[in-house]
Amino acid sequence: MLELSHISFAAADGDRNKEILNDVSLRVEERFVAVTGPNGSGKSTLAKIIAGILKPTEGKIYLDGEDITDLSVTERAHRGISYAFQQPVRFKGITVKDLVSIAAGRKITVGEACAYLSEVGLCARDYIDREVNASLSGGELKRIEIATVLARGTALSVFDEPEAGIDLWSFQSLISVFEKMHARTNGSILIISHQERILSIADKIVVIAGGRVEKEGPRDEILPGLLACRVCSALTK
Repeated sequence: MLELSHISFAAADGDRNKEILNDVSLRVEERFVAVTGPNGSGKSTLAKIIAGILKPTEGKIYLDGEDITDLSVTERAHRGISYAFQQPVRFKGITVKDLVSIAAGRKITVGEACAYLSEVGLCARDYIDREVNASLSGGELKRIEIATVLARGTALSVFDEPEAGIDLWSFQSLISVFEKMHARTNGSILIISHQERILSIADKIVVIAGGRVEKEGPRDEILPGLLACRVCSALTK
C-alpha cells in the first residue's frame, strides 16, 4: 500500500516559489486508482513525487509502512515502484530487447521480449533489434514503455496519461494490458488520465484541482459527477 501524508510541493518561478501541490494526503491500495483533474492541477507532479523524480517540499511518502520519502528513483524501483512517463525517454544505442531486459532485471530471451511487445500491439520482429531512438514514433515509444512496465512486474505501477500517442492501438487493448498486469502482480496501478474509458475501469477516482485533492471515492460515486460537469461545460461553450 502507498500512502501520501500531507504532501506539498513548490517549484522555483523566477524570484519566488510557485505552489503546485498543497497538503495532499492519499492512500493507494485498490487495484486501479485514477487521478484526474484540470490541466495544471498538479497531477503529473504528484506522479513524479511518487516515483522519486521530484522530492516533496513537505510531507511523507510510505510504501507498505516504510518511509520512502528520501529514497531515490532507483531505490524506489527496487522497492517495487514502476513509472511510465507522459513523454517516454529515448535511448540512443539501446535496442528494444535491451530495454525490456533492463526493465525485467535480467537477460530475457528473444521469445520473452516478443511476448511483451505482442501484448502491447507491436509486431515483435519489426522492433526487437531497433534502437530506442528518434526513428520510433511517440506512439511506438509509448507502447514499448508499457511493455517495459509489464516486464518489471512491480507491486505499484504509475502511468502518466498512458493513452497519449497510442494512435491506432485501441483503448480496449490498453485496458486489457492493465488487467493482465494486475493479474500477474496482484498490486496497484495508479493512472493519471482524463479519458472516460480509463476512468470507467478505476476502483477509485481521485480528483485534483488547484494542487489539492478536491474529492475521492469509488468510481460509482465520483464518475457521474465528472461526466455531468463535462456535459454542462460543453453546453455552455
